[in-house]
Amino acid sequence: MAEQTQAVKVKKQLSSNAKKVIILCSMVALLVLTGVLNFALNSDWFSGTQQTGEISDGDAVETFFNTYRTSRETARAEEMSYLDAIIASETSTDEAKATAETMRQDLLNNIEAELVIESLIKAKGFDDAVVTMSTNNVNVIVNKSELESQEVAQILSVILEETEYTASEVVVVPYTA
Repeated sequence: MAEQTQAVKVKKQLSSNAKKVIILCSMVALLVLTGVLNFALNSDWFSGTQQTGEISDGDAVETFFNTYRTSRETARAEEMSYLDAIIASETSTDEAKATAETMRQDLLNNIEAELVIESLIKAKGFDDAVVTMSTNNVNVIVNKSELESQEVAQILSVILEETEYTASEVVVVPYTA
């Protein structure tokens, strides 16, 4: 009888470990897939055109902002996948699931706020901008080589209206190619 109980415990433990391995392998596969897609979408692999090696300043700026967004989206997708795995796992504690759900909701709120702020900054007349929000601050990179104090004030105004961050928690950086 004791041997049967021990065999059941070992079987459950193996099952739990097997689930963890499957989740880990899935996450690694997603990471590889995002890397391949990132490479494919940032190169002219799909269109069949060849790069001449010459990149104008406009292309460099556009590439920077597109690459930044792609990298941010990839990192967020990985984080979201990790949180979803914790929430869906039968072996996760209720506390871990609740924490993961809270973190997932915070991440979704940040993603939405970043998109809104980027659109509002563009509406103020800037060519492009990327915004990244964390728990401590908001980072804004604007497609302009130099910013006047009036322009920084415009950007700061948008962020203060759309978020609960203070002015000292906002970092505005001009992008210089």
